Amino acid sequence: MAIKKVGIIGCGLMGSGIAQVASQTGYDVMVREVTMDLYERGRKRIEGSLAKFVEKGKMTAPDRDAALGRLKGTTSLAELKDCDIIVEAIIENMDEKTKIYRELDALCPPKTIFASNTSSLPIGDMSAVTKRRDRFCGLHFFNPVPIMKLVEVVRSIDTSEETYQAAKSFAESLGKTVVTAKDTPGFVVNVLLVPYLLDAVRLLERGVASKEDIDQGMVLGCGHPMGPLTLLDYVGLDTTYYIAEIMFREFKDHHYAAPPLLRRMVEAGYHGRKSGRGFYVYEAKA
Repeated sequence: MAIKKVGIIGCGLMGSGIAQVASQTGYDVMVREVTMDLYERGRKRIEGSLAKFVEKGKMTAPDRDAALGRLKGTTSLAELKDCDIIVEAIIENMDEKTKIYRELDALCPPKTIFASNTSSLPIGDMSAVTKRRDRFCGLHFFNPVPIMKLVEVVRSIDTSEETYQAAKSFAESLGKTVVTAKDTPGFVVNVLLVPYLLDAVRLLERGVASKEDIDQGMVLGCGHPMGPLTLLDYVGLDTTYYIAEIMFREFKDHHYAAPPLLRRMVEAGYHGRKSGRGFYVYEAKA
């Protein structure tokens, strides 16, 4: 099927990034947020990102203006009913996601594809509350979306070949490289990445090395672009903690169990760069 209009649910870090790359590519984009204030915050983030692209010569000012012109916001799910594909990018909470999908399912025609940007929750559990289990898949983008080239396309046991191909083609049209994964918690990347990040926290917790030395060891010893604790701050300690909890419940494997230090930091509000403090301290946030 031809995808022309894209709906995005959520205009946070991930939602705004997905909205940006879709509007840049030429799609008409409708973003739904709980309040217009939250949408405007996300739109300002997009405007800032596009301004940097123009500054660096990666985009012309007219192209930036055209992309912003294709981007609209709303607080009503009904405004997404004529979208060809809807990408949900809200909090990693199954109850919140299924609530939205029930409402959307009643509003949208059968042809509309639903795609979740979840990084860990089962796609099949979300699709089960709809009447379009065959038109449902995962589209897991990576932060920051305008820069990161990967998208995981996730197939549940009900995802049709037509839906898979349409979702794959859509992701590729955004300039992304696609890897395909079965519907299992963590998919490909997080199944491998999360235990590595948790082990770095355990090393720090046990006093094996300082946070700086742990990070330097992986940057200089393994050629990683950033160390695991810096990466945790970037991804979000709370996000990683929630993913680890979901994966531990699924697999019952201690490698996915969050270390006590990570849990305490999340409970204290030390979520990384977005909160101004994680394993490192960042510029104060409003």
